[in-house]
Amino acid sequence: MDKHTIIIVEDDEITALNLKLSLQKHGYEIVAMYDNSEEAKEKIASYRPDVIIIDISLQESSDGIELAKTIRQNYAIPFIYLTSYSDDDIIAEAAKTEPYGYIVKPFDPSSLHATIQMAIFKFEMENKRSEEVGTTKLDQNSVEKLLYAKRESEKPIISFGNGYLLEIVQDEILYNHEKIKLTKKERAILRLLVAKLGHTISFSQAIDYVWKENGATENSIRTLMWRLRSKLPSDIIKNASGIGYYIEK
Repeated sequence: MDKHTIIIVEDDEITALNLKLSLQKHGYEIVAMYDNSEEAKEKIASYRPDVIIIDISLQESSDGIELAKTIRQNYAIPFIYLTSYSDDDIIAEAAKTEPYGYIVKPFDPSSLHATIQMAIFKFEMENKRSEEVGTTKLDQNSVEKLLYAKRESEKPIISFGNGYLLEIVQDEILYNHEKIKLTKKERAILRLLVAKLGHTISFSQAIDYVWKENGATENSIRTLMWRLRSKLPSDIIKNASGIGYYIEK
């Protein structure tokens, strides 16, 4: 079996060396090590590693998070944060990049190995699920049919997410019977998620349904989803990392 390849991006020389030695003992191949995000960005495409480990605070800044954003947007490669931070704001910002795990300094070799194995497994399962989700286009007619099939009575209303209601005809979202003010695109993506309740909506399906024209990207969907989540009273929208989003039944 081929060794899993890893790139380490860590600006502390001792930590980087300890990581390398520990990973090699567990059978991983360290293909490159960098102490800054700019050099790492230039070389990722050349090595195409199985996993990238990133110090969350390169050069005592947010460079690690910015590097993760670049990887998320341009490469299908799982990444793991290495951090000594407990700051809620920094962790919240890092979480938006949808990492495949966190390693806390000082790291434990066994936990390090387990985190990497879980990241690889999660990434492989996501790819499998992505193939299953496919790129079936969901147009307005098919979404309307799905919504009406989910009614609990003759009224054009669907309950979801423990307290939420979607009024199909009025195109309004309520929480505890209070209307939530949303933009047209925010209502559209939420409508799509409710129509496919319990199933993942891929980025391509979301782009086709919400934008209906060229120009939108996965990053457009992430930004839209971030705005929508900030307006909802509870966190009902879940990430299918690298694939899309869903709301549990």
